[in-house]
Amino acid sequence: MKIVTSSADARDRLSFLIARAARGEDAAFSELYSLTHRKMRNTARTVSARGVEVEDILQDSFVKIWRNAHHFDPERSSPISWMSVIVRHTAIDANRRKTVPTTDLDHAMQVPEPAWDDFGDFDCDRARPIVATVLSQLPDDRRRLLSLAYINGESRQSLSTQFGVPVGTIKTWLRRTLETVRTDCAIFANRQATTAP
Repeated sequence: MKIVTSSADARDRLSFLIARAARGEDAAFSELYSLTHRKMRNTARTVSARGVEVEDILQDSFVKIWRNAHHFDPERSSPISWMSVIVRHTAIDANRRKTVPTTDLDHAMQVPEPAWDDFGDFDCDRARPIVATVLSQLPDDRRRLLSLAYINGESRQSLSTQFGVPVGTIKTWLRRTLETVRTDCAIFANRQATTAP
């Protein structure tokens, strides 16, 4: 790891590492993380609401930093400012999700299961291949996660142990993967409907 001796050196070093990370260099991203994770954790803490997992925010933020490294322009902002904006936005999104009201579990358990007639015109035969196609396009780890959670019935704690991440991260992955599946299924179905003869 290169030793920096001034704020200008630090800025140049971080800009260099972000540029290298944008090219997919794991070592550069590891060094970027090592040099900035404390600052980014403090940034997340200042924005996060009570009950929001700071480590989950930090993890999600660094994934976004990795994926968006090619958008960083050192002429427009400093590396720390650019990264801090990503962390703040990630924390704000997490705060919003935390404050979304949820149905009380006891009440939810009293909701009767829908009869098949309640699905109206829903075409299971048409939906099945759409869902299968969308699921096949998921990364292997996300497809495995969905299978273990919703087919095998594994607990979030068990999944946390198996995947080596916090329970909060498992919940985030499941929610985001389901959102992706739902959106992609809708897009796929609409595309089929518009191209049907």
